[in-house]
Amino acid sequence: MKAILVPSPGGPEALVFGEAPDPVPGPDEVLVWVKATAVNRADLLQAAGKYPPPPGAPEILGLEAAGEVEGSGERVFFLLAGGGYAGKVAVPRGMLMPIPAKMSFVEAASVPEAWFTAYLNLFREGGLGGESEVAVVHAAASGVGTAALQLLRRRGIRSVATTRSGSKLPSLRALGAALAIDTSAADFAAEIEKSFGPNAVDLILDPIGGAFLERNLRVLKRGGRLVLIASMGGGSSTIDLRAVLGKRLRILGSTLRSRSLAEKVDLTAAFVRDVLPGFSDGSLTTVVDSVFPLAQAATAFRRMAANENVGKIVLTVD
Repeated sequence: MKAILVPSPGGPEALVFGEAPDPVPGPDEVLVWVKATAVNRADLLQAAGKYPPPPGAPEILGLEAAGEVEGSGERVFFLLAGGGYAGKVAVPRGMLMPIPAKMSFVEAASVPEAWFTAYLNLFREGGLGGESEVAVVHAAASGVGTAALQLLRRRGIRSVATTRSGSKLPSLRALGAALAIDTSAADFAAEIEKSFGPNAVDLILDPIGGAFLERNLRVLKRGGRLVLIASMGGGSSTIDLRAVLGKRLRILGSTLRSRSLAEKVDLTAAFVRDVLPGFSDGSLTTVVDSVFPLAQAATAFRRMAANENVGKIVLTVD
């Protein structure tokens, strides 16, 4: 089968469009012909040799895909531990989700990794639920960010969106952000305090870390939660433990890929129950930034590395 290979770690130039052996389904797995997959920042890190796949996962890149089940032709989409950048992939049955009738393969492929991450960390890990709450979404123009803003709007929770690009602010407001901040031009903590008052935030969804930490703790209210899902802005920072203790804050670290299959199957079932209907009733919509053929994965990588996208970058598989 055709696949994207990474013979030696590196940047976009390291990706090779070549041949790989067909996957062999194991017990309780099905073979799916991939029609589309999507680019995640974790793919860039794995290609660079900085984020190895978990034990037992395919070496081929790709954390989500959409396609047709071999034999039945059923249209499905799903989260993966790896293997999506290929013509075929073996998928545990419990991970399969039916593609809604009006959703294309491209749209479906843009959903699993970003929307699972947003749903998991806002509600199951972060415990959001009330309409009086306020949530901050950093890097809000990303796939996870654009999903999170819609999920918050659907629950009636006010959201603050941050981005490093002023040109992306209108898109974030259109997705439901009550306040959108260009962090290259303004201090996000000061802007939040100006709009909502001090100590007003219930939860922060943060893939940045680093220099954002002190200001994150500053804007959280008593009992607030900081959910760290990545460390794009640096892996270390000074922390004021008195602020954590005084406001009884909770700092949660959360990743998706390393979770057990049982956890992912449970999350899939919850997502199908709680979120998937929103794509049919119109309360949720996919946000696809751009589409490239699988053979042009390097171009897609460059677009993500340059932070040019709003929403997901999708690769189609012929």
